[in-house]
Amino acid sequence: MYVAEKIREPAQINAVALKAYARVADAWGLSLKEAAGLADMSESTWKRAKKPDFAGELTKDQLLRLSAVIGIFKSLELYFSEPLAKSWFTRPNKGPLFGGSRPVDTAIDGGLPQILAVRTYLDALRGGA
Repeated sequence: MYVAEKIREPAQINAVALKAYARVADAWGLSLKEAAGLADMSESTWKRAKKPDFAGELTKDQLLRLSAVIGIFKSLELYFSEPLAKSWFTRPNKGPLFGGSRPVDTAIDGGLPQILAVRTYLDALRGGA
């Protein structure tokens, strides 16, 4: 059986990723600086990227960051009730990855490796790793 494969243009992928990421940043109440730092963008680029007509390109690193952060959001939504799911990423955490810091701060400081570590940590909490 032949299944037609729909090929998406990079601009479409960027638009979907940015829209989803903007919703996550908004749901978590991230500041402009935090949202930009987590996405590895300047604040001015993030302001432009949030707009539907953004024509800039994202690097593979930025797309992977956005994807991992969206995955973190989904894991939190599955694992915790709404109030904790929405605040977990921005609350101090004594867990082994965070040392009393907020997960968002460790993710910004540690970059992609730390973002992926947080994603793996949450997947393990819910029994996925």
